[in-house]
Amino acid sequence: ENRQLLESYSKEHGKLEETISAWQEYKKFQKEIDKLQKLLSDEKEKEIHQLAEEEREELEIKLKNVEGELLKSFSSKDSYSQRNVIMEIRAGAGGEEAALFAADLYKMYTRFAEKKEWNLEEITHHSTDRGGFRELIFAIKGKEVFSNLRYESGVHRVQRVPVTESSGRIHTSTVTVAVLPEADEIEVEIKPEDLRIDTFHSRGAGGQHVNVTDSAVRITHLPTAIVTQCQDERSQHQNKIKAMRILRAELLQRKREEQQKDISLQRKSQIGSGDRSERIRTYNFPQNRLTDHRIHLTLHKLGDILDGELDNLIKSLQEEIGREEL
Repeated sequence: ENRQLLESYSKEHGKLEETISAWQEYKKFQKEIDKLQKLLSDEKEKEIHQLAEEEREELEIKLKNVEGELLKSFSSKDSYSQRNVIMEIRAGAGGEEAALFAADLYKMYTRFAEKKEWNLEEITHHSTDRGGFRELIFAIKGKEVFSNLRYESGVHRVQRVPVTESSGRIHTSTVTVAVLPEADEIEVEIKPEDLRIDTFHSRGAGGQHVNVTDSAVRITHLPTAIVTQCQDERSQHQNKIKAMRILRAELLQRKREEQQKDISLQRKSQIGSGDRSERIRTYNFPQNRLTDHRIHLTLHKLGDILDGELDNLIKSLQEEIGREEL
């Protein structure tokens, strides 16, 4: 426990040092730009105006980059920003098409994790006959995972012609994503008497039984009515361990939401609040366009984004949060 606390303090100290260093750089560049501005307004120094103008342009690029880092650091002030995450993707409205888009989003996050050199571990899933997912839960471990992925919580809407559509009509479907900071066993107290544990036969994609024993586990946390379940492992014990892992993350997220309530009241928007019911994004395939409704951002090259190119999108969201925090 002391080792984990020390690691937490060490990470926080490192983040503070980075922020202080960026702020000092920002002030230095700003001061140099002010000096050059005075030089440019001096009619007696016309012969060096071109050099001064070029230097000012270079400094303004550097200033903008440092400003971006500062805004990102302010958006990461959440004490959970360094955490690993458990992500839940669930098909919403749209039937099989929603399940197929859930699979597309999973591929997008998988590719993004690979680019970041994070480790992804599937916990449990409920697949469909066509290769989609009704539900998929997985963990991602690495540097600043929650800081980067926290903005993915919410409703993702897709507009496209489904593979099941013969007349070529565009359909609208939805998928819900939840991003939960992963909890340690010691920080979330779960009393055995607060749990109801049920076992049942695990089922395959078409609903058929895939196991003759009651290896699947469903856990209900009675005080909060949170329900988690896992059926992927052959062992009931392993399924219980995974279901408890998801439950701890859900309970930690509840705790975080309580802590965020006062902060949220002071904010103009709820970006990064973790609200799963908020419509955050539309993926428009016919127009090759992604729109993030929270910051009114439109990006093209939808194929690249779904292939894990999320850095520009995440950076824009982090900077917007940083401006709010300032």
